[in-house]
Amino acid sequence: MRIVSALPYEWLVGVRYIRSGRRSGRNRFISFISLISMAGIALGVAALIIVMSVMNGFQKEVRDKMLSVLPHIEIFNTQGSLPDWKETAREVAQNTEVRGTAPYIVAQAMLTRFDRVQGAVIRGVIPDEEAHVSDVAQQLKTGDFASLQPGTFNMVIGVGLAKQLRLANGDRLTLIAPQGQLTPAGMIPRLKQFTVSGIFDVGHHLLDTGQAFINLEDGMRMFQQPAPNGLRLRIQDMYQAPRVAWQIAKQLNNSDLLVRDWSSMNRNWFAAVQMEKRMMFIILLLIVAVAAFNLVSTLVMTVTEKQTDIAILRTLGASPQSIMKIFMIQGAIAGILGTLIGVSTGILISVNIDIIVPFIEQLFGFKFLPQDIYMISTLPSDLRIADVLKTGSCAIVLAFLATLYPSYNASRVNPAEALRYE
Repeated sequence: MRIVSALPYEWLVGVRYIRSGRRSGRNRFISFISLISMAGIALGVAALIIVMSVMNGFQKEVRDKMLSVLPHIEIFNTQGSLPDWKETAREVAQNTEVRGTAPYIVAQAMLTRFDRVQGAVIRGVIPDEEAHVSDVAQQLKTGDFASLQPGTFNMVIGVGLAKQLRLANGDRLTLIAPQGQLTPAGMIPRLKQFTVSGIFDVGHHLLDTGQAFINLEDGMRMFQQPAPNGLRLRIQDMYQAPRVAWQIAKQLNNSDLLVRDWSSMNRNWFAAVQMEKRMMFIILLLIVAVAAFNLVSTLVMTVTEKQTDIAILRTLGASPQSIMKIFMIQGAIAGILGTLIGVSTGILISVNIDIIVPFIEQLFGFKFLPQDIYMISTLPSDLRIADVLKTGSCAIVLAFLATLYPSYNASRVNPAEALRYE
């Protein structure tokens, strides 16, 4: 009791108005509208936190899967080949951020087996060197990445590619290179049979269906390249790739060499995801705004119903500012309670989404994310405290703004007019 009595009377009256509404039908209706407003805020905040967490998780999951195969940084020559790649690798290794380098050759080709044809990006690598810049060797389902030796014409393919071409470890397929071969009969494509010596599963649909690895020397021979196209680099912190790429470009000081990081190589995809994330935040914030501004109708009805109480408080010496503060407190508390409930619900669902989603999928017999459409097969979640704070702050600010107009009207109630017929 001592703590309650120590509160300013504006707080006591404002809290009492929130808890009132059990006597007359009108009061019960106002209380019901207030609960609906609070529930709407909670639902909007929870939905916003869950959607933002899922989008963060989707972006992180796809990025990590891509960078398990793709490099953090690439160095390549504008002339098409990098004959002095060993010297360039030694120069790059002087940067303390660089963990590993590996030469590569890359080309597009057609892979065929019987009546099935599939386009793919073919990467020629040195297995021992490639292990320093990618994790593809650890993601093999069958076979051995070290089998990509010069002259063996072995190939390691993705699980999606193997499924489409109906290939297993040890099967043979034909690679059709775009570089033609001039013969008396005209230009004919270059063909070579390869043996599947490994199948990897990155978990990224586009990579699993569109990537294949062969030995670097076999690739240079097949695609008629005198030297590797460039170098692939892995650094300690992939988030520092733009800065490290800029440092390496200055360090090499060669106008024929171009240096690009993973964020620039996939700029369109990441920009699209970021734009989608912003738009989803705005759209879902409108739900919170609608629920918050339902408080306006609640407070307007409360002010109309409590005019006699307001007049009595005014005759007892309450200032217009105090009356305004009472109804602002009432609306703000409703907004804060709704926000806290929404934040708690959103966090609880976000951190347990890996349990909730499989349960729903099993219960109703459908997949939220078909892998051939969304690139990943599970619904990820990455809850970030910054998103929670931003969402909660926006909801509280909107609820506070919704209290201003009704509270201002309450402060303008004329005691004499309100008490005339009482």
